[in-house]
Amino acid sequence: MSLFKRLVTALRSGSVSADEWNQIRANLITSDLGVKLVDEVIEKAKSAKPDDAKAAITQIASSWLSSKSRNISKKSDRVNTVLVVGINGTGKTTSVAKLANNLKDDGETVLLAAADTFRAAATDQLQTWATRIGIQVVTGEINSDPASVAFSAISKATESNINYLLVDTAGRLHTKKNLMDELGKVIRVIEKHSPVDEILLIIDATTGQNGINQALTFIEAVNITGLIVTKLDGSAKGGIALAIEKLTSVPIKFIGTGEALSDLAPFDPAPYIASLFE
Repeated sequence: MSLFKRLVTALRSGSVSADEWNQIRANLITSDLGVKLVDEVIEKAKSAKPDDAKAAITQIASSWLSSKSRNISKKSDRVNTVLVVGINGTGKTTSVAKLANNLKDDGETVLLAAADTFRAAATDQLQTWATRIGIQVVTGEINSDPASVAFSAISKATESNINYLLVDTAGRLHTKKNLMDELGKVIRVIEKHSPVDEILLIIDATTGQNGINQALTFIEAVNITGLIVTKLDGSAKGGIALAIEKLTSVPIKFIGTGEALSDLAPFDPAPYIASLFE
């Protein structure tokens, strides 16, 4: 059952017992909404008239979402550089490929940079995707300095008047200092040539509260401008989108819904919230 459907159905019945409230609360907590937000939405629902419950919950859920732009940067006079970050296993490299495919379909020229040099599989995967999409990828030797790949990539993108450079970064997350050091070096090298316009963080919706904790660590370390949430649907664990924007104020810019290149879509808050009642 969708996130808020049971709650609205119970309220419209006209009488909700203490046991039912406890069950509703427990179910909402398992949706990755988080205890604090669950209690907020229940309090709001209890104070609303039964017929107004859906509107009241929609209002509070909408207020939790970020008001920042969900559009990806688009500068027409230079390279738009997008760093994609996140821990291994979240779908980071695949999301880079999907975003590249979206941009190419929109008529943009795209160059990829395989700066996750610590995983040979990541470079191989990105090269495979690039071949399928019909774009180029800049690579380096295994275990080589990611910043050197970034330098080669931004140089090539600038010389070739590429619209977008997408940089797949290393997915290691040992400590915040380690993360800042690695990403900071990549950013500094790129910005000798051109600004870094976006740093997009990949979050796997199925990781729940762990995903939120990962997001907070990255946000504390670097200037995350947007999120890509993978494996997100409108039910079950769908509460993570509300929770992560409420806690971070960072906008979700895209959602991944499958493994195909076309399975990446801009995040649209209104239909997402509507789906939580279906």
